[in-house]
Amino acid sequence: MEKLIDPICGMTVSPEAAAGEYEFDGTTYYFCSKGCLEKFKNNPSSFLEPPEQAVAPLDDVEYTCPMHPEIVQIGPGSCPICGMALEPRIVSLDDKPDAELSAMTRRFWACLLLTVPVFALATLEMVASLQHLIPIRVSLWLQFLLATPVILWGGFPFFQRGWASIKNISPNMFTLIAIGTGAAWLYSIVGLFFPDLFPTSFRGHSGEVSLYFEAAAVITTLVLLGQVLELRARSQTSSALKALLGLAPKTARIVSDDGTEKEISLEHVVVDMKLRVRANDKIPVDGVVLEGESSVDESMISGEPIPVMKDAGAKVIGGTINGSGSFVMHAEKVGRETLLAQIVQMVGEAQRSKAPIQNLADRVSLYFVPAVVLVAIITLVVWALLGNFVFGFACAVAVLIIACPCALGLATPMSIMVGTGRGAQSGVLIKKADALEALEKIDTLVVDKTGTLTEGKPRLQKVVAIADIDEKHILTLSGALEKMSEHPLASAIVKGAEGISLPKVENFKSVTGKGVIGEIDGIKYLIGNRPLMEENGLKLSQDIQTKAEEERNDGQTVMFVASEKAIIAMLCLADTIKESAKEAVESLNREGIETIMLTGDNQTTAVAVGKKLGITKIFAEVLPEDKGNIIKNLQAKGKIVGMAGDGVNDAPALAQADVGIAMATGTDVAIESSDITLIHGDLRGLVRARHLSHATMRNIRQNLFFAFAYNLLGVPIATGILYPFFGILLSPMIASAAMTFSSVSVIGNALRLRNLKL
Repeated sequence: MEKLIDPICGMTVSPEAAAGEYEFDGTTYYFCSKGCLEKFKNNPSSFLEPPEQAVAPLDDVEYTCPMHPEIVQIGPGSCPICGMALEPRIVSLDDKPDAELSAMTRRFWACLLLTVPVFALATLEMVASLQHLIPIRVSLWLQFLLATPVILWGGFPFFQRGWASIKNISPNMFTLIAIGTGAAWLYSIVGLFFPDLFPTSFRGHSGEVSLYFEAAAVITTLVLLGQVLELRARSQTSSALKALLGLAPKTARIVSDDGTEKEISLEHVVVDMKLRVRANDKIPVDGVVLEGESSVDESMISGEPIPVMKDAGAKVIGGTINGSGSFVMHAEKVGRETLLAQIVQMVGEAQRSKAPIQNLADRVSLYFVPAVVLVAIITLVVWALLGNFVFGFACAVAVLIIACPCALGLATPMSIMVGTGRGAQSGVLIKKADALEALEKIDTLVVDKTGTLTEGKPRLQKVVAIADIDEKHILTLSGALEKMSEHPLASAIVKGAEGISLPKVENFKSVTGKGVIGEIDGIKYLIGNRPLMEENGLKLSQDIQTKAEEERNDGQTVMFVASEKAIIAMLCLADTIKESAKEAVESLNREGIETIMLTGDNQTTAVAVGKKLGITKIFAEVLPEDKGNIIKNLQAKGKIVGMAGDGVNDAPALAQADVGIAMATGTDVAIESSDITLIHGDLRGLVRARHLSHATMRNIRQNLFFAFAYNLLGVPIATGILYPFFGILLSPMIASAAMTFSSVSVIGNALRLRNLKL
C-alpha cells in the first residue's frame, strides 16, 4: 500500500518527485523533503495515531525554584527548602493561568473579607464610647469564628513553608510569620476557652483576657497580599519570554520539488525544507536564501533600524520581517535551535542564575528566629521550675508576640512601595525591590546605542551639494523620488522635504538594495548607493569619495543624488543622538560609574557616537548572544553591572545584568525583561533612579532598626525577668502595643520618601 500524502507536512507527493520513501507497518510513505523523512523515521507512530487516541507524553519538563535556582526536578512540585511552587525552566506559549497565583489571589480576597470585620470588632473594644454596642464576650467569639479560617486556611501555605524552613534548617521570613501568627492564635484560643488560667495582669480593663485574633488575621492577610504582588511580578517575567516566542510566525509556506506550495504549522517545519517567504511576511526559521532577493528588517536582532539586503546565499533569521521582495529559503535551524529560541533560553537562564538577594530582614532572621524561640522555651521552662507554669506560658507567648514580624514584614515593602511611587512620579518605574538594592551598588553601566543613546530612527541630517544647485531643489527632487519608495530611509528623506511642493515622477523604478530611478520633467534622476551610480555609468570622483568617507566617519549613512549626466549631491542620514544622553553620561561619570557602549552597529558609526558622548569603551558589531556574554565577563571581574537597552536583542543582556534598565519607548520584551523602566526613554531618569535607590535603601535600614529595636528591648522584659525585682511585667497586650508602635514608626518613616527630591 502506498501513501502519497507526506504525514509530516500534509503535502501531496508523487513517487517520482519524492525526496525519499519509508515503509512502515506494510505501508510505503513518500516525503517532500529529507527533513520530513528523518522526522518520521524517529517516531513513525506518533504521526499516524488518530488525535483522539493519542496519549499525552509524560511531563519531562524541568522545574526550578525562583528563590533557590539550585533546586531542579522533573515535573511540578514544591521547593524542599522554602516550600514555594516550582516553575518550569522552559517557557512555552501555553496560555494556561498561573495556578499558584490564582489560588493565592482567592485566599487573599476571602481572607480580606473576613479580616475587615475582625479588625472592626477589635477596634470597638478599644473605644470606650462604643464598647456597649456589642457585648465583649460576643465580640471575642465573633473574632474567633472569623479569624480562625483566615489563619488556618489563608495562612496554611505560610505554615507549610515555615515548617519546611525549620525542617531544612533555613529560617526565613516564613518562619517568623508562621511562629508569630500561630503563637498569637494559639494564645488567643487558650485565652478564649480557658480565661481563668491567666493572672489579673494579663486582663484588660474589661476583665477579659486580651486576645490577638485580629493581629494574627491582619498579618496573614497582609502577607497574602505581598505574595499576590510577588507572583504577579513573576508571571510578568514569564510573559516577557512568551512575547519573545510570539515574535515567530505561526505558519510557514513550504515549497515541494514540483514547485507547489502549501501553508503548514510552524511546528511541522523541519531541517532541509524549502520555504517561500512572501513580501512583508515574518521569516519562519533560521536558514539560507536559495533564490530571490529582498531587504529584511533585522532590528529585533541587531537593534539597527536600516533593513539589510538579502540575496542568494545570505543567512536569514527566524522572526525577522521581510520587506517588499519575495524569496525561497532553505531551513537550517528549527524549533529550539533557532536564534530566537536561543535568546529566550538565554533570558530564562540569566534570570535563574541571579543569586536571590537576601534582604537584611532575612539575614537577621537566620539568627533572630532561633534566638527568639529559644528564649521563649527557656522562659517557659524557668517559670515552670519556679512553680508557675501558667505564668511561664503567658510570658513565653508574650516573647513570641513581641517578636511577631509585623513591623519586620512592613519594613522593606513600605519603603519600596513609597519609593517606587515617588519614582513613578519622576518617570522611573521600578518593578523589583532587588533592583533598588543592586542599583545602589552598580559601578558599571552598559548602554545600548540605538534607541537608548539615540532616537532609533534614521533622519536626514544634511544635504551636501556637489554641483551648482541649491539645497531646496535637491530636496524637491529627492522627496519626489523617495515618496514612491517603501524603504525606511526613503521615509526619512521625504520627512526632510516636508513643506516643499513635490513634482510628479514618471517611469519610477526601485532597484532592490541599491536605490531608486525616475523621471521628473523629462529628466532622469537617481538616488542610491555607489553600485547604482556605477551601473548607470556615473563614476565617483576621488573628491566625492573623500567627502563621503568623512561623513561615514561621523556616523552618517551616505546616499548619492544624480542626474543622468552627473552626481549632483549627497544625502547624509543618521540616527540622531538624544539631547539628554550627553548630560546623563557626564552625571554618571561624576558618580564614578564607568559607561560602556554596546551595539550591533558597525565600528565606525559606534565610535563616532561614542566620541560625541564622551564614551571611550565601545563594543560594536555585537550579536545578541554576545551581549549577555559581555555582561557575564564584566561580572566575573567583580563589576556590579547595570544594562540599559530598548530592543529584543537587548533582552538577554538586560536579564543577565545585576540591574536591567529599559526605555519605555522600546519593545515590550525589553521592558518585561528589565528591572527598571524609564518612562520618557531618557537616560537622565537613570540618574534619578540612582538617587532614589540610595534614599530608599537608607530608609529600609532605618525601618529595620525600628522593627527590631522595640522587639529586642521588649523581649527581655517579656520573659518576666524584671518582675521579681521591680514588679515590671510585659503582658501580651503591652507586647502587642509595642509591636504596633514599631509598625507605626516604620510606616511614618517610609512616608518621608514621598517628599524626596530627585
